[in-house]
Amino acid sequence: MTSTVRRAGAFAAVGTLAFVVPAATRIQSPALATVAATAPFVLVAVLAMTVVDQGSALFELFARPGDYEDGKLYGLAAFALAAAGLALIAVQFGLPVWVFVGTVVIVAYGNLGQRLAARVRTDEVVASAGFVVSGFATGVAAQLGAARLQGATVAWPDALFLAASGALVAALLRSVLFERDDPLVMLSVGLLLWLFFELDPSVASQRVFVALGISAVLGYVAYALDTASLPGMLTGVLLSLLTIVLGGYGWFAMLITFFGLGGLSTKYRYEEKKDRGIAEENEGARGSGNVLANSIVALVAVLAWAASPSHTAVDPTLFLYAFAGAVAAAMTDTFSSEFGGLYDNPRLITTLQPVEPGTDGGVTWQGVVAGLVGSGIIAGIAAVTIGTVGSVGAAVILVCGFVGMTVDSLLGATVEGTVVGNQGVNALATLAAALTGVAVAVGLALV
Repeated sequence: MTSTVRRAGAFAAVGTLAFVVPAATRIQSPALATVAATAPFVLVAVLAMTVVDQGSALFELFARPGDYEDGKLYGLAAFALAAAGLALIAVQFGLPVWVFVGTVVIVAYGNLGQRLAARVRTDEVVASAGFVVSGFATGVAAQLGAARLQGATVAWPDALFLAASGALVAALLRSVLFERDDPLVMLSVGLLLWLFFELDPSVASQRVFVALGISAVLGYVAYALDTASLPGMLTGVLLSLLTIVLGGYGWFAMLITFFGLGGLSTKYRYEEKKDRGIAEENEGARGSGNVLANSIVALVAVLAWAASPSHTAVDPTLFLYAFAGAVAAAMTDTFSSEFGGLYDNPRLITTLQPVEPGTDGGVTWQGVVAGLVGSGIIAGIAAVTIGTVGSVGAAVILVCGFVGMTVDSLLGATVEGTVVGNQGVNALATLAAALTGVAVAVGLALV
């Protein structure tokens, strides 16, 4: 059986066929251009399934463990067909060719970088870092090279932003999926980068470099303090990158405050929380599901902000309050549960009857106060870093945090565990807070 590094190198070589597509787009006939762009990958898939026999050198080079059962190179065929599908979208439906090439290269060469890093040190974080660094570097070069082959131009900041986003998304997906799911990873990254391209954000070189630096530091700190699992760390780094580039430094200040203080509050008196049965699992290291549940509404708000008003015809200020409200709610809920859970005599929010510590929907007055402090921190950061917020806007964000905390407790007391889980409750609470921010901002004519 071949080594994982050699196999990754072989798949990277197949991924390099993506550079045929820029040349194919120069063909005048759309039909011929489509055939020229997709044929190399389709041919690889056909050969993998019909010609390459088990026991041959090529089979041994490309075979993944699951391929030996039927003696077919299913992994290679799926990888090639996913690339062919993206090539078809690029030629016929408007996916930028350099984004297509960058996507294939990020996945293919990122995998090679991951395998090489794993040889140096058998640590999943180091291996994922190898994927991100290799995917990012080769992704930037691939986009610039593909654009030149096509006779087009792509701005440096755009190439940097798309390559970094693609590498992080791919690494995140690979951390929660299996190696055989690379075709799904490739398709997901390609479509997501197409969305980012269509948003057409005004990406500045300095902001991209700052975002990359801060995101790298954030990832290392999360790893060193063990406040997030690998998927959670990658999710947080990706959200930070998108928030800085698409939103701004004020937006990022709110988000990183939640990540930082929220993570530390989880670690606060952890052993005591563990004895009381209210501690987070995995020694308090939050996974991607937890991070996304608390941040998905904020992420959508950032993307909507970038798309406004050109794509949505909506005043972008509304999405600022949606973002700030969602982050305030996440911070409020985290503080209220992590600090309030340390006190006795919680009461169920719906009946005010005493319940055991850790009961869903149980609240303490200390937890409510802690939650309001958390919301006030986010509101204060928004007022200081974003000039359009001011004292009235900060008050709106404070209210959003309180609403989110209340909705979280109400859902916990009524439907959590039967209709939705904890992560679903968190997401709904941040959504309620975001909608509150939008509604109050409209009512007070802040937009």
